[in-house]
Amino acid sequence: MKLQTVKVEDAVGNILSHDITQIVKGEFKGAPFKKGHIIRKEDVPELLKLGKENIYILDLEIGDVHEDSAGIRLGKAVAGAGVTWTGPRESRVNLFADCDGLLKINVSALEEINDLPDVILSTLPNNTVVQKGDLLAGTKVIPLVVSEQTVLAAENICRQANWVVKVVPFQKLKVGAVITGNEVYKKRIRDGFGPVLTEKVESFGSRIMGLDFAPDDVETIAAKINKMVREGADIIFVTGGMSVDPDDVTPKAIRLAGAEVVKYGAPALPGAMFMLAYLGDIPVMGIPACGMFFKVTIVDLLLPRLLTGERVTRKDIVALAHGGLCRACPKCNYPNCTFGKGSS
Repeated sequence: MKLQTVKVEDAVGNILSHDITQIVKGEFKGAPFKKGHIIRKEDVPELLKLGKENIYILDLEIGDVHEDSAGIRLGKAVAGAGVTWTGPRESRVNLFADCDGLLKINVSALEEINDLPDVILSTLPNNTVVQKGDLLAGTKVIPLVVSEQTVLAAENICRQANWVVKVVPFQKLKVGAVITGNEVYKKRIRDGFGPVLTEKVESFGSRIMGLDFAPDDVETIAAKINKMVREGADIIFVTGGMSVDPDDVTPKAIRLAGAEVVKYGAPALPGAMFMLAYLGDIPVMGIPACGMFFKVTIVDLLLPRLLTGERVTRKDIVALAHGGLCRACPKCNYPNCTFGKGSS
């Protein structure tokens, strides 16, 4: 990169190396031409009006990449499935969701890119629920001109990672729910779980295929779980009966149904007595009473992932510990808060 003085008329196509300020007394003070601007033919009269007959321009050498070109290349390399990009604007390229879904960030690749000299890629947290058009990330290089090798290194990281930023769309799944508890089964009290779960599921475009009720009986609960499998459920909720009370038999029933338990007990509050198990490829979620009484629980952290078809692992649940504490704010601002944002 070289700096040289050039007559304005001869500067078309070259890169401005500094801001050019305009001052109109009492009206305006600013930079109509900013550093990095590529000078156009129509800019020449305006520059002359500003008293600029000679200007400093950048002369790119072999191996130099202008910040705008670098931003575009980074945006293209980083944007995966379900992601679109726009820009550059002031050398920054923004990435947006191209569909409703779950944002997935390849955290190790993200960190590797940001460890390069002069490169920035900043994103929303991994596993954020997003809507089409939502801003997901921004990327740029720091200097006006960057080395071609730096851009190539970033592009290579993206290729090797296969994806860095993507949005996985939600599937339209059939969800069944077995509501347990003698008090509900015998109609001593009204069921509170059904409406809560229905609202959560329908908000993602899936549907509750049926609510079934069971007493505190291991065999009955297990039978109803298997009945929902036969009826084509993609996900099954089993609510209540998740504590250590002798009448709470839901964990035993989930095991009796033949499900393989991934994790019983989760480092999320509310949601400590949660269980995740799988009957083949069908997730079975044992939901404690907090799932009915609290607006936001561990269910809100894991249900979106299950609705994309992701198979949640024990490691995924353990990772919820970082950020898994709900602050129980007087006015809930979820998802614009820290709950569930620490795990990657």
